[in-house]
Amino acid sequence: MSLKNLDCNGRWRNKTIAFRMSPEEDKQLEKEVKLTGLTKQDYIIRRLLCKDIVVQGNPRIYKALKNQFAEVLDELKRIEAGQNVNDELLDIIQLIANIMNGMQEETNYDI
Repeated sequence: MSLKNLDCNGRWRNKTIAFRMSPEEDKQLEKEVKLTGLTKQDYIIRRLLCKDIVVQGNPRIYKALKNQFAEVLDELKRIEAGQNVNDELLDIIQLIANIMNGMQEETNYDI
C-alpha cells in the first residue's frame, strides 16, 4: 500500500485510481512524463483535470529533450525512406514543440 501524501493545496491524496493501458500507450505516456519533468501521478492528474503543464527547464529535461529529438530524427529518416507516419510520433513532436516554445529562460546546460 502506498503512503498518503499532500497535494499543493494541503489536501490528502488518499484515493487510488487505476486503469489499464496498452504497452504502446504506456510507452507514449512514459515519454511525455519524462519530457515534462513531473511525476507520473502529477502529469496524469493535470491532464485529466485539463490544467496547464508547466515545464521547468533543468539538465534532466534538456537531456530528455535531446534524447527524444534523436528518436524523432530516426523516425523521420525512416519516413523519408518511404514508410508511414504514425500518430504517436506526431503527438511527441507536438509536445516537444510546445515545451520548447514555452521555455521562458534560455539557459546553457551541457548535456
